[in-house]
Parts: sequence; C-alpha cells; structure tokens
Amino acid sequence: MFESCLRNYNILINKRLSGFFFLRPMNIFKNKRCSLFTFSCIVSIGTLLLYNLPFFNYVAENTNEGLGGKIFLLASLTVIMLALNFMMTYLVMFLTKTVGRILLALLAIINATAVYFIVTYSVMIDATTIENVFNTRYSEASGFFSWSLWLSILVFGVLPALYCLMQPVVYGKVKKMGIYCGSSLLIVLLVALLNIGQTLFLTEHDTELGGLLQPWSYIANTGRVISFSNDEQAEEIKLPDGRITDDEKAVVVLVIGESARKANFQLYGYQRDTNPLLKKHTDLKVFEATSCATYTTAGAKAILEPVKSDDLHELLPNYAFRTGVDVSWRTSNWGEPPIHIDEYLTNEQLGEQFPDENIYHDAILIKGLRERIQSSPKNKVLIILHTSTSHGPKYADKYPKEFEVFKPVARNVEEGEKNIAMLINAYDNTILYTDYLLDSLINTLHGMTDWKSAMIYISDHGESLGENKMFMHGLPMKLAPKVQYEIPFLVWTSEGFRTYKSNLPAVLEQHYIFHSVLNLLSIHSPAYNKDYDIFEI
Repeated sequence: MFESCLRNYNILINKRLSGFFFLRPMNIFKNKRCSLFTFSCIVSIGTLLLYNLPFFNYVAENTNEGLGGKIFLLASLTVIMLALNFMMTYLVMFLTKTVGRILLALLAIINATAVYFIVTYSVMIDATTIENVFNTRYSEASGFFSWSLWLSILVFGVLPALYCLMQPVVYGKVKKMGIYCGSSLLIVLLVALLNIGQTLFLTEHDTELGGLLQPWSYIANTGRVISFSNDEQAEEIKLPDGRITDDEKAVVVLVIGESARKANFQLYGYQRDTNPLLKKHTDLKVFEATSCATYTTAGAKAILEPVKSDDLHELLPNYAFRTGVDVSWRTSNWGEPPIHIDEYLTNEQLGEQFPDENIYHDAILIKGLRERIQSSPKNKVLIILHTSTSHGPKYADKYPKEFEVFKPVARNVEEGEKNIAMLINAYDNTILYTDYLLDSLINTLHGMTDWKSAMIYISDHGESLGENKMFMHGLPMKLAPKVQYEIPFLVWTSEGFRTYKSNLPAVLEQHYIFHSVLNLLSIHSPAYNKDYDIFEI
C-alpha cells in the first residue's frame, strides 16, 4: 500500500513539474527508460567526476610513488570508487524505489555543497566539520551564502538531482541485483588486495582522504558525531567539593576570545598597531599559548575543564557556582559545553536591558558590568564573557564602523580569497576592537579599588587567513597550521592581588585557566593542580 502511494505521488509530481517551462528539457527522459544497471553506472560516474576530483588531486600530490605507481594507485581508487558508488546506487534504488530517488537527489545537492566548501575554503568534511555544522547558527551560516555557492549547487547539485528524480528506470529482477552488487563487491576486494602495499599511505592520510571522499565523508562522519553525542554522559562528572577560604572581595573576568590568533596581535610582535591601548598597560602579562582544538566547542571546553579528557568533567563556571561563587555568563557566541548556573545571558537578552547598545557587537557584553559586580551579594565573583569578535566569514560585521582603521576591507571570506590583503584588513580591525574591549575591562576593574580583580583573555582557537590557501579554522589538529592553534593568552591583575610564578613553561595550555581561577577566587579543592596554575599559592 505504501509503495503504491509513493509511486502515484511520483507520477503526480512528474506531471506537475513538467508544466514548468524551465523543466521541459527534462521531458526527454519521459519515454527513454533505462535499466537500473545503466542508471547506476551514470550516477556512479557522475559522482566521481563531479564531486571527487579534490580527492584524486590530494592522492596525486601526496603519494610518494613514481609515475607508474601513481597511475596504478589512481586507477585502482577510481575502480573502487566506481564500484562502491554503483553498488550503493543499485541497492538503494532497487530496495526503496522512490525513496531511493529522493535520497540520491539529496546526496547530489549535499555533494555539490560539500565540494564547493572544499574547493573554496580548503576544508575537509571530517567529524569536526560536521560538529561545526551542527553548532552553527543561521546568522553565521548565512555569511557563506553567495551567488557562486547557489550557482554551484544549481549546476552540480540540482540538475543531477532532477535526473535522479525523473529518469524512468527498469528495475529488473532480484537475481540481477545479486549478480551486479556481488560482482561490484568482488571487484572492490580484488583491487584492494592488489594495493595492499598502500596500506601505510592510506593509514597516514585516512583523515584527509575520508574528508574528501563524497558522499562517504559526511555520511560516515555524521554517524560518528551522532554516536559521540549519544555516548556522552547525561551529566558531567562531578568534581570533589571545594570551599572558599577567605572573605576578601575578589572578582575575575574571564574573556573567551573567538578565532583570535596570536599572529595578528601587536603584543606578540605583529608589525601593525592592533593593540594601541593594551600595549600601554605595563602590568599586562602576555603568555605564549596553544589551543587544544581548532573549533569552538572543544576549545571552550578545554578552557573550562580541569584536565584534558574526552569525558565531560564539571566545568569552571558550574564548579565555582556550586562552591558558592557568584557566577555570570554573558555570550554573543554558541557551541560552548553545558553551563549550569543561574545567570546565563545572551547578547539578545542583554539588548533588552540595554536597548541603546548594538547587540551584534561585543561591547554589549561589558555593558553595566561594574554595577553588576558591585551589586553582588557575595565576596567572590566570576564573570565569563564568551565573545564572537573575530569569527568569520564576515569579519567586517564584527566591529563598529569607527574601528575600521585598516582599509579597504573584504566583506566576507569569499571576497577576501581574491584579495588576501583586504581580508587581513578586516580581521585586523576585529583585533583592534578586541583591544578596545579588553582595555575597557581593565579600566573598569582598575577603578574598583575595594575589590581585588583580574582580567584573563584567552582564545578558543586561531584562524587561517589565506596561508597555503586555507581559510578560517576547524582542521584536525594533526593537519592544522600553527595559526589555527597559536593563541593569545593575556592576564591583568590589580596591584597586590597575586604573584606570577617564575618557572612557568615557555608555552601554556588552555587548562591553566581552571586552576589559576580557583587560586584567584581562593577556592581550596582536591581538583586543584598547582602545576597548572600561573600564580603562586
């Protein structure tokens, strides 16, 4: 019954679609039925040619084989890919008929989108990329929308999708399905055995190859992300109870930067004047640091957790809140791990309190902060600001117009790909705006003489700005260039608050934040590790 309804629905849709003039050329399929074997061959060849050239280009550039060996490897991978895609298409179509058509059409559109981002932004469709997709707001994703994207999707996605939906097919018998799919699997196994000597190459480059192979890259990695999500504990692992050891009034403002790379901070030797205000603070401590990941979710987790772990331990704001600290989280970002406190405010909610402030610029996060701290009923206060100041692809939208000092600017990464200097100008303006925000925070805290205070700034990860034709962030750590994980780590404390250690490592990790903040807030805890504290006890 269900199959009959689907078949009737498909006939009705075809009749409706044929009435549109721009789809009339598709009517050539109306009376040209083909076998499922032919249809599967066409889809398989099309998938290889339209969506997998970056895969073969990577293999050709990275294998150490001579010319003959390289040709044999490429030919072998071509045969394997054709056989696998043929088998997938044949099985899906034979077993699910109309549902299979719809699935193949969707895959064509997703393939076209994936390849566009691979070619344009040098990304790889791995588990990290898929997780970023799931954690991206429409407001940020819309920054990637462009005519070239829509044109690519139309030509390489929609047109092949229409073919999959409208081409009449003779499905044949079960026996043929068994012969064709069995033969395909046999071919794959035989060719794989002939290339057994390439096991080392395939193992060393599994992440890259898997991230470039369509449609398998996003199918497999979506499954991995869902599996990881299901495996996470329903609740975070609780840390041992801590206690506050004194009544001194102390406030810590932790600023989590977004996509801020060390390379463009004047404080780290950058030749441009991107830190004109912070460089005047002689009491500002500048540390070398690296991130634990190249995307927000993992980077923010590393900043807030006590130890590097795949498990979800109780995070800094949650633990401090449970211990008795007055904790406030203010964010214009997303993708952070679960925060369990009473006061969690988004930029939209802050905009309701301060309607004259632009909610799309991060100054909204520091609005009314002095009054918020001084009105606290507790002596220990932790403010965490999760910014979005340097997040692409539209860097030029992240700061007020008066901070557009470096000109001209690219309005987005796609425009900046054609003019890297303009892209860097826009990005440098976000660092200039960050300089202003941090200076404002320091001045606010400095004026609160009845409080001991500290400002800590650390980025979740870095950013690529066209180096080696890479843009933005999100590459796996073993592949990421250093600009995606070398980050700024800045600390300011009021006079006499704490003394810095003299024997710190040359390069710090993000996990130093948790333990250093416990020290600043005078929290005694079995979870504290003095080896990851930048201050003396």
